Amino acid sequence: MSKHSAKTAGRSAKTTSRPAKKSAKSARLPVGKATRPARTGTPVVMPATATKMIRTPSPPVQPVAMHEMPVRLHKYQVGETVYYTSPTFGRAAASGSYIVVKLLPSEGDDYQYRIKSSGEAFERVAKESQLDRA
Repeated sequence: MSKHSAKTAGRSAKTTSRPAKKSAKSARLPVGKATRPARTGTPVVMPATATKMIRTPSPPVQPVAMHEMPVRLHKYQVGETVYYTSPTFGRAAASGSYIVVKLLPSEGDDYQYRIKSSGEAFERVAKESQLDRA
């Protein structure tokens, strides 16, 4: 027999013996749940009835009074015409009248809006501080 065929024969023998070892380990486990405590090396067998959870009704809970925070809403609504003033830094945008297309969430203290001009083919995102009523 060559070295190569001896190696493959040894491998196949190893793979067939592995499942036998696993099945032998599972046959040795006790009937209940076996757990090992963190500090001792002996297994602790828990009875099967100890794992069942008993549910009891909880006492009623009173709602906790929260401080009333004023909820601020968007200043402008969808479809409203607004006047947009471009910021002094960054890209210079065409200032003029725009229509609010969508309300966006706030970024810091300022709400944001998606606005569109009739003279442009695209929409812009503007902060509430950059808009005025038209």
